Amino acid sequence: MRIITVSREFGSGGRELGKRVADLLGFDYYDREIIAAIAQARGLDENYVEKTLDTGIWQRVPLTFHNSFGTGAVMQSAQVGLLQEQTRVVEEIAQAGKDCVIVGRNADVLLADQQPFTIFVCADMEAKVKRCLERAPENEALTRKEIEQNIRRIDKNRGQSYEMITGRRWGQAGSYHITVNTSAWTIKEIAPAVAAFARRWFEHKEQQEEAAHEEG
Repeated sequence: MRIITVSREFGSGGRELGKRVADLLGFDYYDREIIAAIAQARGLDENYVEKTLDTGIWQRVPLTFHNSFGTGAVMQSAQVGLLQEQTRVVEEIAQAGKDCVIVGRNADVLLADQQPFTIFVCADMEAKVKRCLERAPENEALTRKEIEQNIRRIDKNRGQSYEMITGRRWGQAGSYHITVNTSAWTIKEIAPAVAAFARRWFEHKEQQEEAAHEEG
């Protein structure tokens, strides 16, 4: 089983990159599907689940929280329950034993025992704002300043939740096998190179494991 996890800054194109890499490699792809599974299991609206997990619920939570879900006093039980459900869904995906790409959801740490190939996708602010403007719904009337504020807020929340759950810094280069800066590229252009690198990484890893087994 080969697992790729994609962590990404908001507006960097990480979601699209993950989907294109999955298609190129013939892997299953999980993104909104995880939110849908959590919502179904808890009997909740998908938008509520996504918003609760991704925005603002960490402001009152000590960053020492990462070793346990036992600090219910500082978070509403429903929020803790969603984090637990997210963990269960991600682990269930891995247990299915299929090659897959998982976007977000702290999967790189939750599935560390599975030795996934981990990617972090970033871009400079101008590129992220431009991508958000290009993909915005027609009825959305946010200014560039408002979009930039949203990007900073969402990335801050992602970093806080990651550190809270894992005890590690989100986006730190040494935590990932490859960091991809999409500022000067279209995702369509860069996806084949990332897919080829991932394929070679898995081949090298499997060769090492086979050699170790033969020596043992």
